[in-house]
Amino acid sequence: MPEYAILILPSANRVYTETSSRLLCAELTVFGETVLSADVADVGVRTIGGAEYVTFTASSTLTGGDVAALSNLSSAYVLFEVEGELLRPLTLAPRDRFDSDLLTIQKYTGKTNELFTKLLLNLTVLATDRPRALLDGHLHVLDPLCGRGTTLNQAMMYGYDATGLDVDGKDFDAYQQFIKTWLRTKRIKHTADATSLRRNKVRLGRRLDISYAATKEEYKAGDTRTLTYLNCDTLHTDELLRRGSADVVVTDAPYGVQHGSRTQDAGLARSPRDLLAAAVPVWTRVLRTGGALGISWNTHVITRAELAAILAKAGLTVREGGPYEGLAHRVDQAIVRDVLVATK
Repeated sequence: MPEYAILILPSANRVYTETSSRLLCAELTVFGETVLSADVADVGVRTIGGAEYVTFTASSTLTGGDVAALSNLSSAYVLFEVEGELLRPLTLAPRDRFDSDLLTIQKYTGKTNELFTKLLLNLTVLATDRPRALLDGHLHVLDPLCGRGTTLNQAMMYGYDATGLDVDGKDFDAYQQFIKTWLRTKRIKHTADATSLRRNKVRLGRRLDISYAATKEEYKAGDTRTLTYLNCDTLHTDELLRRGSADVVVTDAPYGVQHGSRTQDAGLARSPRDLLAAAVPVWTRVLRTGGALGISWNTHVITRAELAAILAKAGLTVREGGPYEGLAHRVDQAIVRDVLVATK
């Protein structure tokens, strides 16, 4: 059977680099189960010439479409076909619509690694009833705890519409300044409007609405994408978005009590466990039937079984077994991050 090797993309985060090969193995397995024409087997990690590779065999030679799909693996740097002791590089063609600095230029404490964000989005889209939308579709991505917008930026890279919510006004201000500056610097045709966010005449916070296109020709033709950031409590999600309007919900949950959501009325802090128990049903109402939710969280705050029970109670079906069981990894001494993917 044909054999292939993936050279892993170096990450600026040393801890993530140490675990990226194992995460890539799981992600590759899901790709094989959903969007590749060939069956993938013997997925593992191997050292070749002093460098670490993720290797696998395929039931048949990878097609051009298969290579295009694998081009979007979160940590893939170079894909090789193994021929004896030689490696023959295959030309990758990722879906990315913009320069990589959209994801890498922001630097701040607590930023979710952009390679992990891409992995989480990939796994979630592949769990929907339209997995090939990862390669050529048009989706609406919702991140109801979006912080400074790493998920929103990855959705832009893929050409998706994106909506984010976050209660932190400083994060809203920082993201608004970043994305407006980035769009102007890259000379990307767009409109951007910042307004007050109200519901039933009650002020909930602020909102940023951006309409843009990757090229001037697309913008002129009206082939635009939307990016919306709502600066408000995530428990208002189903009041502000139409039910069933999101194809996927993707979020990196707060890692500790200090990051919990706060109601703007009473200033009440909620622990991540309480926040997720209250918010998951709200997010699920906005998710369309056939869509999927992907969430990462700190297992020291809430166990996998507890979070799975919250998702199930909201009517979601958790993906279990195989690659979905090997996604836990250490972020630092206080954080062990895991991933759950569930479908509606």
